[in-house]
Amino acid sequence: MNFRSTFALVALAALVSGCQSTTIRSAWFDTDFAGPPLRKLVVAGSVESTAATRVFEDAFVERLRATGVDAVAGHTLRLDEAGMTDASFAAAVANTGAQGLLLVRVLGVETRTQVTTTMASGGTGWGRGPWGGSTWNRVPVQQVSQYDLATVESKLFHVQTKQLVWAATTSTFNPRSVAQETPAFADLIIGQLSSRGITAPK
Repeated sequence: MNFRSTFALVALAALVSGCQSTTIRSAWFDTDFAGPPLRKLVVAGSVESTAATRVFEDAFVERLRATGVDAVAGHTLRLDEAGMTDASFAAAVANTGAQGLLLVRVLGVETRTQVTTTMASGGTGWGRGPWGGSTWNRVPVQQVSQYDLATVESKLFHVQTKQLVWAATTSTFNPRSVAQETPAFADLIIGQLSSRGITAPK
């Protein structure tokens, strides 16, 4: 499945060869949040296709559970059904016993063009070096490349109070597929929540 047309995540750093593909552009958290840490989350994605959304939610839930935080995929609660009222949505989430609701949605994917100039060897010219031989002239050469940049918004709400606890905007550089990008994306988000004491294992 083409990640460009469905999910797209992460940022200005090249993620292959050791660099992260998903990076955080901006983040916010409620400094008044005093806990206790959230130990169970509902994860609800907003992606162009239902199939891609379910792949994302299942993969994210799997990464959460691997860290000891319990989680429920939104599609198992039918949160993606058309016509669901706000009251029904809130009741479905609350009935799981989760303390947090993580909403993730793709803001957009754009193709950018980058032009760089490098110096390359050109013609020859006579120089006055110690050998008196020829020297190579350096001429500017332009290189044009294109890349995709996907922007994703993530928001974590406290289920009982319905207050926003944490939010972030991430970028993904040249995203591949939902299945390929979600694990690294999830690890980045989970790491942020854990490091601030917002979530903790059961």
